Amino acid sequence: MATTVKQNGIAKKQAASSKNEVKKKLTKEAIGKSPASAKVKEAVKTNKASVNLDDRIQKFEKLRGLATQRERLVQTLNELTKFNYNQGDSSSFYLRDSHGMEFKTTNSNLIKLVSTHL
Repeated sequence: MATTVKQNGIAKKQAASSKNEVKKKLTKEAIGKSPASAKVKEAVKTNKASVNLDDRIQKFEKLRGLATQRERLVQTLNELTKFNYNQGDSSSFYLRDSHGMEFKTTNSNLIKLVSTHL
C-alpha cells in the first residue's frame, strides 16, 4: 500500500507498507521468532539433550556398579549366615597375613563372635 505525500506541491509516493514489513521482520528477529534463530535454539536444545543423555549414562553406569557390589555383599552375607547355622564342634578359623603368618583357632565361641561381628 502506497501513500502520497505532498511536499511543496509535488506528490511523492512512499512505500509505507514496506517500511512496516521491514520493522516487523527486524522485530521478529530481535525477539527470536525468525527461522534462523529457531535453528540456533534447536541446536542448543539438541546439545543440551546430548549432555543430559551423557549424564544419564554415567549415572546408570554408577548405579550398575553399586548393584553389582550389593549382589556380592548379599552373597557373602548369605554364605556367612549358612556358616553360622552349620557351625559345630569341628569348626576352625584361619587368619593369614601377607608375611605368611597364620592364626588358627577352633574355639567355637570366638568363631561365632567373629562371624557375628562380620
